[in-house]
Amino acid sequence: MTPLFQLLGMLIMFILNCLGASGQPNLKNAADVDRNVIYGMYSGLALVMDVYYPTEPNGYGVVQISGSGWTRPLGYDARVLSHQAHVINDGEPLLAAGYIVFAINHRATPRFRYPSQVEDVQRAIRFIRFHSKKFGINPDKIGAVGGSSGGHLASMLGVLNGDEHRPDGSPVNQVNAKVQCVIARAAPSNFINGQDATYFLGVREKERIIEGSMEHEIAFEASPITHVTPDDPPMLLVHGDADEVVDFSLSEIMLSKLKKAGVPTKLIRVEDGDHGFHFRGEKPTDLDAICVQWMDKHLRGL
Repeated sequence: MTPLFQLLGMLIMFILNCLGASGQPNLKNAADVDRNVIYGMYSGLALVMDVYYPTEPNGYGVVQISGSGWTRPLGYDARVLSHQAHVINDGEPLLAAGYIVFAINHRATPRFRYPSQVEDVQRAIRFIRFHSKKFGINPDKIGAVGGSSGGHLASMLGVLNGDEHRPDGSPVNQVNAKVQCVIARAAPSNFINGQDATYFLGVREKERIIEGSMEHEIAFEASPITHVTPDDPPMLLVHGDADEVVDFSLSEIMLSKLKKAGVPTKLIRVEDGDHGFHFRGEKPTDLDAICVQWMDKHLRGL
């Protein structure tokens, strides 16, 4: 190979490496970031998260879960969840308010189906809580934010008891996985008569609506509305009423369920908003402030 071709090859590799690095979002409000922190190992598969530190930490942490339809491509170069634009959207206002943001990845379909995703986000909370002194956060007050499938998982972190999915007796897995404040955007709340997620649940739609079937039980168990109890944390729901992916009515159903249980909740209806955090071009200008205020009030008690 001539020196010229060697030089061109090196240049191409440099450009590709730069493009690859740019996949990890740079949050302007982050003073520092720990990339690819391993919060668990599933049969040799590393579960990782990025930890973003604010300039002036307030002593509280929020887990951020990007939407993905609970799925990722099968290839080795599949983009991880912590590289999604959701991280910037959810993370920037929280960092500006002093929250440490944990942007996490989880196992995904089609290789891994429910309850793998729920198991992973619970493991992430346990890991963060177990190492709270290292991160400099209050272990008793951890928040969660997510959109779409990430909103579903954030909701599950709130409504589940937090003692589920403990595969062994390790110290980390003995820690409770329930969070104390949730913000869920366009979150599927009901898989029985609501959101179709056959690929996620691994069951056919015609069977999952038959009460008493195994498929119905799986859909029931995976639905946040079936786990709502009075001890659940405050939940802020955000949803566009023109969403064609996750119907707006699912947030209305969740709101009603939470209110009936006496859980502090609120639904922000984005008029003519579609699926995605931009809600058809541009999100409401006051939404970031509302989300931060929700965390400040219900997580920090301000």
